[in-house]
Amino acid sequence: MAAFIRKLFKTRKATQAPAPKQVTPSPVAQPRDNQGDLKTEQDAILNAQPTLQQLETLAIEGVTSDIRQRAATDIADREALNRIQKAAKGKDKGVYQLVRHKLQQIKQQETEQNQLQERLQTLIRQAEDQARSEDTNLYEPRFEALLQQWQPLEPEATPEQAAAFLQACHGCRERIAALAAEAADQQRHADQAQQRISTIELLNTTLDDLRTAATTALPSLSALDALQKTQENRWLEATRDTQVQKSEQKQYEASMQNLKSFLGAVRRYSAAGESLQALLEQVEDDALKPDQKTGAQALVADIDWPTGFANPEPLQRLSSLLKTVSPRVERSGDDEQQKQRAKALADILDQLEQALESRQLKESRQLFKKAQQTQKNLDKRHARSLQARLQLLAGQLHDLNDWQGFATSPKQQALCEQMEYLAEQPMEPEAKAERIKELQTEWRKLGGSSDRTLWDRFKKASDAAYEPCKAYFSAKSDLKQSNLDKRGLICDELDNFVTNSDLSDADWKAVDQILRTARDEWKAAWPVEFRDNRSVQKRFDSLLKRLEAPLNAEREKNEALKQAIIERAEALVELEPLAEAMNQAKALQGEWQAVGITRHREDRKLWKAFRSACDRIFERRDAERSTQQQQTEAADKHLEEVLGQTAEVNATQASAAAIAEALKTLDTVAGQRLSRPMSERLSSERARLKSLKEQQALADRIASWHHYIDASQDNPAELSAPEAWARRSSALDTLSARELVIRAEILSEVPSPDQDQALRMEIQVKRLSDGLGGGQTESNHADQLESLVAYWCLGLDHSDRQPEMATRLKQALTATLR
Repeated sequence: MAAFIRKLFKTRKATQAPAPKQVTPSPVAQPRDNQGDLKTEQDAILNAQPTLQQLETLAIEGVTSDIRQRAATDIADREALNRIQKAAKGKDKGVYQLVRHKLQQIKQQETEQNQLQERLQTLIRQAEDQARSEDTNLYEPRFEALLQQWQPLEPEATPEQAAAFLQACHGCRERIAALAAEAADQQRHADQAQQRISTIELLNTTLDDLRTAATTALPSLSALDALQKTQENRWLEATRDTQVQKSEQKQYEASMQNLKSFLGAVRRYSAAGESLQALLEQVEDDALKPDQKTGAQALVADIDWPTGFANPEPLQRLSSLLKTVSPRVERSGDDEQQKQRAKALADILDQLEQALESRQLKESRQLFKKAQQTQKNLDKRHARSLQARLQLLAGQLHDLNDWQGFATSPKQQALCEQMEYLAEQPMEPEAKAERIKELQTEWRKLGGSSDRTLWDRFKKASDAAYEPCKAYFSAKSDLKQSNLDKRGLICDELDNFVTNSDLSDADWKAVDQILRTARDEWKAAWPVEFRDNRSVQKRFDSLLKRLEAPLNAEREKNEALKQAIIERAEALVELEPLAEAMNQAKALQGEWQAVGITRHREDRKLWKAFRSACDRIFERRDAERSTQQQQTEAADKHLEEVLGQTAEVNATQASAAAIAEALKTLDTVAGQRLSRPMSERLSSERARLKSLKEQQALADRIASWHHYIDASQDNPAELSAPEAWARRSSALDTLSARELVIRAEILSEVPSPDQDQALRMEIQVKRLSDGLGGGQTESNHADQLESLVAYWCLGLDHSDRQPEMATRLKQALTATLR
């Protein structure tokens, strides 16, 4: 924190926003008298940023067709286009067709948009109907089909439509999840029902086997204990969150209670086995002595073998011996003391009865034990009057104990299993400790357990689960103290900064950053002890207030500067020319960046207003670009039509006049704003037409050459050759007729007869050595051919101009056109 303050805080003056620039209005164009000036003025309006009214006026009253069409091209308003179409009908065909086409496009776009919106609304309605539908047949596939139909249309949907469809989809997905959960729940209930049936059948089968088992050997105690626990857990899972019939529940409770009674008797019998065997060994003459009877009775009562199950042989023998014993000698004692003890026992029994009625098992157990101790000190006469009541309450206690154990034992075993599972899980210590507390609270709510083994199991699992949390909470305590020390250090650094800094001339952005850093570090120093943190928190808040007061004043001043910039930006929205408005807007953006700190929420509002004003300025530029784009599209379309017409002009059908007219038409299109591909196509087409024109001119020259060749053969005296031919002929006065024809064939790339191949090779070598010109000055093949024709007609003797050579010459000339 201290290093950060030293780095960021420097004494700087707050940056002042530059004064607003004065906007000089553009001079108003003065009207012109002649048509040329008017055209120039209208062109200037179109090249600037004309309003819709100006465009509409120019589209109707423009001085030239080009101006009217350019103005009409820039208009997108439907009503304005309708007015222009009505005004141009029968007067300006070009504008009328252009506007008519644009209106058709607008109508087509509206139709397509309406169809799209109708389709979107249909899909939304179908999705909403699907979410409410009670028809679950193929529900998920129908929903997936809706999603597939929506996906390609989603980019065209409005936020409201998208939200409506997503809301309906959410309902559909919830319905799908509910259907899946319902099916899973039905399957779970069916599985639980089967488990309950299997549990009851297994218990009944086990009890039947136990009832019919031999008395010489008892069943395995560990096996019976495992059977009881597994079936209790099985029944608990089979009855969780499901409906169980009362008859089914009673059947299970009866079977499980019988199994528990037998298991408890086996445990007690096993524990008393040595005492029972020793007592039987002391019996003489198959009779118990008076002092042995008391021990035998207590032993039989402690074992409490359940009815319906055959007694083990040692227990049967002891029970039969007890029936032959002489009556017990009554206890004697002080009569007054016995009365007091009897009264005390009666009071204890009253308290026991109240505890049993309140179903307070723990207190009832304590009172019953106290009553038994008191009864032991009574003689037979005083004990007889309370014996029946004690036995009745003992039965009630036994029932309450069975009911309480039956109700809580499965839950307590489940809590043990949960705690053991929790001990094995790697969890975040806070969450793990919280879960341990929850399980311990649930155990206490169940009233504890009379089963010491079960309690030891739960306690052991609790200690094991909490063991990993000890180190964490110890470290957390140290961490709280460390964080408290860090917070104190932050306060010291802030106090030093506030005390030693001149806030009248500060770098407010650095001060603001210091505050933010202090808050971030304060939050990072967590957790802390709440009580110890009070005084430190109070000091920190006080220091923040001392810094925030001048910061807020600086923020308000800067917010006023930004508001002034917004007002200047809004004044530029209608400023002409557009370039000047854009330059000033960019300058204002620089001023905006130079303004100092502001409140975040207020800055967002101010920036939104400033951005809106700038966007409106640059939207004018985008509109101008859009207009230019529309002009380009219109020019491209027009050129496409023209190219379609000029494409019909070809070498076999077109006349020179048609080619010239096509070139003239292309020249008129060349001045329009065209895209690069269309400009290239225009250049290519112009080159093609020029080539056709040159080829046609060459064909005319060759036709005239044929005429002169024929005339030189028929009437050489009447031959009227061009004046320049004399000069051309004199340059070739050394050639023979054969050499002349072979040269023509070389220039036209026509093969010569076999007998002339040697001469042709010689001529070609000579042409190469003479620089491909043979000393002539012609610059192309056509001129060279014309020189050869001139020499044929004027330089050769009539006797040398043989018909065969004339034919070969004419064929070479004709081959040039290929």
